[in-house]
Amino acid sequence: MLASKNLRVTLFIGLILCISLGMYLFNQSSEIKHNEHGSSTASKTFEKAKVLRVISENLSRDSERGDLYNGSQELEIKILTGEHQGEVHQITNNVSVYLNVIAKEGQTVIVNIDSADATYYIISVYSYYRVPYIAAMILLFFGVLWWVGGKKGLKSVLGIIFTFACIIYLFIPMLYRGYSPILASVLIVILTTCVTLLLLNGWTARSWAAILGTICGVIISGALAYVFGSLVHISGYNTAEVDVLITISDETGLQLGGMLFAGILISSLGAIIDVAISIAASVHEVYSTNPNLSQKELFKSGINVGRDMMGTMANTLILAITGTTLASLMILYAIKTSFNQLANMNMVTIEVIQGIAGCFGVVLTVPIVAFISSKIIPSFEKKIAMSKIGEETDLKVEI
Repeated sequence: MLASKNLRVTLFIGLILCISLGMYLFNQSSEIKHNEHGSSTASKTFEKAKVLRVISENLSRDSERGDLYNGSQELEIKILTGEHQGEVHQITNNVSVYLNVIAKEGQTVIVNIDSADATYYIISVYSYYRVPYIAAMILLFFGVLWWVGGKKGLKSVLGIIFTFACIIYLFIPMLYRGYSPILASVLIVILTTCVTLLLLNGWTARSWAAILGTICGVIISGALAYVFGSLVHISGYNTAEVDVLITISDETGLQLGGMLFAGILISSLGAIIDVAISIAASVHEVYSTNPNLSQKELFKSGINVGRDMMGTMANTLILAITGTTLASLMILYAIKTSFNQLANMNMVTIEVIQGIAGCFGVVLTVPIVAFISSKIIPSFEKKIAMSKIGEETDLKVEI
């Protein structure tokens, strides 16, 4: 039993290393670069700079927005990174409602260096340097997760890092290089689901039940989104960023049409995987308490747990979508958009399809995982029990 467990752990670690190596090699291969500036020789870079001193400033508080300022500052800065590293410049920082960066002496900021050629360039303040605070927040979250969750919390941190790496170093580059968005998203769903659940719960029946149920639920969400998207004539060409994406698509082969449905697959994964592992764990706990329950009774137990969860998870998806589109919704409300216009807008249609397709996936994952769990958990647990009996028998014979 111990040798078998060690073998599974070794195979799992080997699998992670192989996936990581594959992602590294994939990212090292050449790809077409999008030329943001067309044929122009101008270029923009964003570099860190330190404010050596505030020479002068003329700022006034906005009378309608008390926490914002208007005016300008004369700054002396030293560029810390990039081609112009070490250079000291005096620049004007224009402060407005739209660019409200108030520089202070000793502060690090991000500057935009807009170059026409090697000798002529304009420097302007772009934003505050936020990376240290973002990194601190992430590390604090990981620390709290580890502190509260213990060993499982640490495994959760590793799972989050793996998922993030898959999205940044595999999923996005695959889309950019012209791979099918649907196939790329299905690959990411399978990889992240398997690694996350096996990492958290080991090579167990509940892990595999949750994995199979999650994959089925996410694919159902994507399929429904594709069907209804076709019926209402919605695709990746109806997104807000379509103008830039079409240019990128022409240069790189990006399959823009399928991006919308790939996004739906990825966005619904979190809620579906949460429902799946909760139901699988509940069925496993019920079976452990009473191994004499029939498959039908275990299935009903899973359904009962799922009924309590699917409403809250569906709400989670809807509220998440509302949060991401809140600014646009406020604009639509302010201009008193008519129902006919509102209900048929591309943005609203996309968000509705994304939200409802995700909810479909959550709801249908409940019976799928309950059924799979009721089938494989009893047989898996019986095999473990028989294995333990065999080991005990062998031990007695040796004694």
